[in-house]
Amino acid sequence: MKNIRNFCIIAHIDHGKSTLADRLLEYTGTVTGKDLQAQVLDNMDLERERGITIKSHAIQMDYEYEGVKYTLNLIDTPGHVDFSYEVSRSIAACEGALLIVDATQGIQAQTISNLYLAIENNLEIIPVLNKMDMPNAMPEDVKDQIVELIGCKPEDIVEASGKTGLGVEKLLHEIIARVPAPEGDKDKPLQALVFDSEFNSFRGIITYCRILNGVLNKGDLVKFVNTGKTYTADEIGVLRLKQEPRKTLETGDVGYIISGIKTSTEVKVGDTITQVSNPCDIAIDGFEEVKPMVFAGIYPIDAEDYEDLRASIEKLQLNDASLTFEPESSAALGFGFRCGFLGMLHMEIIQERLDREFNMNVITTVPNVMYITYLANGEVFEMHNPSGMPSANALDFVEEPFIRAQIITPTEYIGTIMTLCLGKRGILISQQYHTGNRIEITYEMPLGEIVFDFYDRLKSITKGYASFDYYRIGFRKAHLVKLDILLNGESVDALSALIHFDNAYNFGRRICEKLKELIPRQQFDIAIQAAIGAKVIARETIKAVRKDVTAKCYGGDISRKRKLLDKQKAGKKRMKQIGNVEVPQKAFLAVLKLD
Repeated sequence: MKNIRNFCIIAHIDHGKSTLADRLLEYTGTVTGKDLQAQVLDNMDLERERGITIKSHAIQMDYEYEGVKYTLNLIDTPGHVDFSYEVSRSIAACEGALLIVDATQGIQAQTISNLYLAIENNLEIIPVLNKMDMPNAMPEDVKDQIVELIGCKPEDIVEASGKTGLGVEKLLHEIIARVPAPEGDKDKPLQALVFDSEFNSFRGIITYCRILNGVLNKGDLVKFVNTGKTYTADEIGVLRLKQEPRKTLETGDVGYIISGIKTSTEVKVGDTITQVSNPCDIAIDGFEEVKPMVFAGIYPIDAEDYEDLRASIEKLQLNDASLTFEPESSAALGFGFRCGFLGMLHMEIIQERLDREFNMNVITTVPNVMYITYLANGEVFEMHNPSGMPSANALDFVEEPFIRAQIITPTEYIGTIMTLCLGKRGILISQQYHTGNRIEITYEMPLGEIVFDFYDRLKSITKGYASFDYYRIGFRKAHLVKLDILLNGESVDALSALIHFDNAYNFGRRICEKLKELIPRQQFDIAIQAAIGAKVIARETIKAVRKDVTAKCYGGDISRKRKLLDKQKAGKKRMKQIGNVEVPQKAFLAVLKLD
């Protein structure tokens, strides 16, 4: 056990975690020859296309130092704020963390929030200055930032480059010297922490776990403490580039268990695995329950696919524990699920994975957040969906979630950021200058205002230099109204939104204009209206496609043309009464892209 080191790599998005992990794997000879490619651990096509890490990836390396063979368990984590739950679970399975800072960018928001996660878990932090080979690197300035943040000595910071391999050997020596060996007692009853799982259509559910106490042998009868179910450990092993079966896993090991579990609800991330013959007394403290930030409805395009969609989301939830879902129904779209995501990128990735991995075509409704509704009779309930808004005479008031947002930005963008935040009903709390020309601006603003496009707009107005982090601070009373979208007088609940009264007119008008562009013309006029209660606040009309019925009628009296037009008019009127409007899928998504 004293020769095992468990560590993870944490950093802000795009600071070079996966590239540095590639160099570590290459240097220790874990990955060689044709297996060696950029972002070796990012095994999803989606991760490679976008150049981001979505899932944490664990891998075991062997390294010989001063004649002693060490086993290094590395976990590469995502850097994007939407996947921070992956980071928190990886940190719980480790004793040390490499904190990577880009020498050209300096410390950014996720660097700080991931660092705090690691400190809370008492991890040994090794600061690494990456991208030292870049011509625009600022090593001295960034070192000052790191020293100020962590309180380490400048000589403790390892200079490295993921591209050229500079500093990789020194980094391995630092890991062995500074990361503590895992603690635990192999003579105690088995305690293993489940930190991830995935579904394999041939082998059932593969559970990834970290052994905290005791020993696990192949063929043992094991019990999942939270669900109370028992299984036989058919195969156990460690995570190399491919899974390598072993006869035993000992205290401190990170590995996998395959026990033929077919039902996805029977495996929970954060659960404890123990032996039936010699069970442990207490379960390990799991991970805190994840709090979704954005809620949106996901519906199958074909109503018959409802059960398939449920199975697909359950399998996806195994691999992404931060996804939450519950069934719901909509008058316009039939049966579907109300899903909770950690942000807009998370929502986009889930939709993309459903399409690629499970071949599910889905419609996603307008995202919204959870509100607390107080009724006049004293009842209080959570409202996740605009269709759940009670009528005005039954409602007392609504509270919406507020967040505290921290934006770290170069000083030249302060003006545009303040304009953006004020437009989103932000309240300025403080401004604090960091080293050089960087400033941290703190705002309090409603969560509902940032779930649409706030992050994307912040990135574009600051050329990608601003970093953004937020946490929830509770609920506050708000003047919210339900904005209904009507097509020919019929309300489309998938397009309704809960919105602040001040923004409702502008938003309603823009939605109507956008839908007019996207809904195809039909044989009858389509009225698109935005309404608050019974009051219509905006309207657009899509004119009917008309056939030129007077083309064959040339010359002669006007009454002959009039007669044909009146006949057509009567037919159109009849069609209008029975006409159903076809709404294309892109119309539902267009609402997210309103400029």
